[in-house]
Amino acid sequence: MHAIALALILMTSAAAAQPAPRPPAEAPLIPRALLFGNAVQNRAKISPDGRHLAWLAPRNGVMNLWVAPVGNRAAARAVTDAHEPLQDYSWSPDGAHLFFGQDSGGNENFRVHAVSVETGEQRALSPEGARIRAEIVGTSPLRPDVVLIAHNQRNPAQFDLFEVDYRSGASREVFRNTDFLDLVVDRRLRVRIGIRSVEGGRVGYFVPEPGGAGWRLLFSESNEDNRSARILGFNRDGTAAYMIDAEGRDKAALVRLDPETGRRTVLAASEVADVEAVLTDPVTFESVAYSVNHQLTVWHPLGQGFRRDIAFLRRSFPGRAEFLFSAGDDERSITSDGNRMIVWVSRSDRSQAYHLYDRRRQRLEPLFSTRPEMDRQPLQPMQPLVLRSRDGLPLVSYLTLPPGADRNGDGRPERPVPLVVQVHGGPWGVRDYHGYSSMHQWLANRGYAVLSVNYRGSAGFGKAFALAARHEFAGRMHDDLIDGVDWAISQGVTTRDRVAIMGGSYGGYATLVGLTFTPDRFRCGVDIVGPSSLVTLIESFPAYWRPSIELGWYRFVGNPAVPADRADMLARSPITRVDRITAPLLVGQGGNDPRVTKPESDRMVAAMRARGLPVTYLNFPNEGHGFNRPENRMGFFAVAEAFLAQCLGGRAEPIGGDLARSSGEVLEGAEHVPGLREAMRARR
Repeated sequence: MHAIALALILMTSAAAAQPAPRPPAEAPLIPRALLFGNAVQNRAKISPDGRHLAWLAPRNGVMNLWVAPVGNRAAARAVTDAHEPLQDYSWSPDGAHLFFGQDSGGNENFRVHAVSVETGEQRALSPEGARIRAEIVGTSPLRPDVVLIAHNQRNPAQFDLFEVDYRSGASREVFRNTDFLDLVVDRRLRVRIGIRSVEGGRVGYFVPEPGGAGWRLLFSESNEDNRSARILGFNRDGTAAYMIDAEGRDKAALVRLDPETGRRTVLAASEVADVEAVLTDPVTFESVAYSVNHQLTVWHPLGQGFRRDIAFLRRSFPGRAEFLFSAGDDERSITSDGNRMIVWVSRSDRSQAYHLYDRRRQRLEPLFSTRPEMDRQPLQPMQPLVLRSRDGLPLVSYLTLPPGADRNGDGRPERPVPLVVQVHGGPWGVRDYHGYSSMHQWLANRGYAVLSVNYRGSAGFGKAFALAARHEFAGRMHDDLIDGVDWAISQGVTTRDRVAIMGGSYGGYATLVGLTFTPDRFRCGVDIVGPSSLVTLIESFPAYWRPSIELGWYRFVGNPAVPADRADMLARSPITRVDRITAPLLVGQGGNDPRVTKPESDRMVAAMRARGLPVTYLNFPNEGHGFNRPENRMGFFAVAEAFLAQCLGGRAEPIGGDLARSSGEVLEGAEHVPGLREAMRARR
């Protein structure tokens, strides 16, 4: 079981400048259906026995599970008929079943299912219930008949462990959890480590005493050291565990943990960024390779085992084409004999491509591109940059320019263009990456430069960078975004009067902060599932987040039950500064969002309406934290495209029937977006 990481979040005023002239139409508009529709195929994984490939692909317009024998993809067939989009899955140890989670309308209360590859017979492995959330803790070839599942049926705030026979559905409780935030099991699916907070604001790692005589503290870490810590798994015989850990250093390292003494031995580290992902040998379950991502992903071998493979893949994908292993035992992207594995390749100006790699023969077999039609479109390269914050922090950032803008070939436009600051969510455990981005390609194609800044607190850049975000919501975290905008202005990318801000989750909050704390810096904003109040955000968190809030949100943002914290949190909340807004706002919300609930957007929109401020509000009743259904993505971004075109003067594909085909409800401000009223009438 893993601790849940929170992944958060019109008419211009008379004082605003007139929209900028439209950029020259030097490239055809990329259809929104290609940008935001379903991938043709995605998330390829090979079965442990090497006999089958599986992937996600549409069935009746909904992402479902498909399988085919290796070497005969023409025989592919769907093995699920889900009406809610599937997002991920994993292979069973026997290679004959697939596991997947299914929620309802984005509420994130997942129920675990197994489906037979041969017959398509489907079986629920966790209980049904409106507030029950289940997740797979682990599978193992050493226990091939069961899957270990955690769910919170007994107590909404705590997860108990159950061994489930995935062929029959028989389930038995093996661990009742009353104390721990997180549990770690070995390769025989036995609980070996429990993690919880201890005195002094530290995080304790406990091991069970022999004979069930309680728990012994193995070691503890400060909350600051533990921010990036995670145990990856045990080796085959259970004598060691592998862990990402930052105790005693700034950048998180890969360490080997002795579960008897608590001794940690550093195996790999980098001076530029945290160790990000680790590849595990499927026979010994020892760590054999690791990746570090500063601006780009780079894989490194541990020992000789994967040295030849990594060298071969570097030669096969040169330049800024990054290859990635689906690292982690739960991904099952490598056969149980360690010979064949899935490698996927990411480039910023191509859709992601999956390959089957035969290690023994050093042979790559292309499988598919996720969006092959996009590879025939005028895609733009994404430039990695390292900017400096006003207080000296390095900010790894990514810039994409519109087609035809960089005529000089120096990575800067020939003349300034409108800019959209695209802010990632989180903020913890999340960062912006180099690679294909539908958002960057969409905005660049419409005539905008797109800048994504890894502001302080973004994942992967070390402990000091993470801790620099403490109590800096609407403070220095936002300053980092403004510093990115000022850099773009100083380099001639854009001008001060042609900048918009948009993002989802924390990025939505950053948008609201941009319009309320720095209203003179942005012409308009697009907020997707962003919280308007830090107080009500935390008070409405799901019950299963409550045990971990003390170590995260209370320490980094504040505890709303403490009067001084509450006052500070309100002072950093956009809802308390609505009267400063001068620019138009577009809000998108998922009606079932369990993280940033709909009242967060309702209150913001109501406050703007009461003051006569221009706001447009779309709610999607069958969505959660973001837009998982393609019809809803296209519906919202059709409106966003028209909104931005009016604000910044870029190009736009007509809204057309995209909104009508979605579940979107226009709850406020249709008059502020060109074509929106007509799109609403088309639905009727």
